[in-house]
Amino acid sequence: MEATTGSKTHSDFSALLDDLFVARDEQEDSAARPTIPFDYLAVVDELHSGRIRVSGRDADATYRDALADEQSDTDPPHDEAEPEPVRASEPEPPLSVDPDVIAAELGLSSVRAAELGRLRRSFAMKNHPDRVAPHLRSRALARMQVANGLIDEARRRAERASAR
Repeated sequence: MEATTGSKTHSDFSALLDDLFVARDEQEDSAARPTIPFDYLAVVDELHSGRIRVSGRDADATYRDALADEQSDTDPPHDEAEPEPVRASEPEPPLSVDPDVIAAELGLSSVRAAELGRLRRSFAMKNHPDRVAPHLRSRALARMQVANGLIDEARRRAERASAR
């Protein structure tokens, strides 16, 4: 028995199924293709490059506007007074590179020599230049250099004290 689909004649049922599956896959592939090519990685690189700057105030206003638009589309109107918008807090002051401040932050006065390695690693986990935003890297590098110098000096003092 022969079956026909479109202009093709099939001698067995399995050949008919194979052709139907191929036709379905071709339709799905053409429907799934994006109509506009878009390079997501280029956008991410551009955002992380530091060339794009958005002030906190602009970002807050854009967020509030988008949120208000979204809520007006989905929420029924109500008579309650609108809550006050959340004000952006002032940006935190940059972390200090003063050796006395870093020494206090490290707590070098109360640390034993055996704990200096752990102290260095924990400070690096919070302050290493590779772990901060690009615009903060130069300050993080300076903080790491000061902290490493302070820890190295504390280790030398401990070695001299134990040699006596």
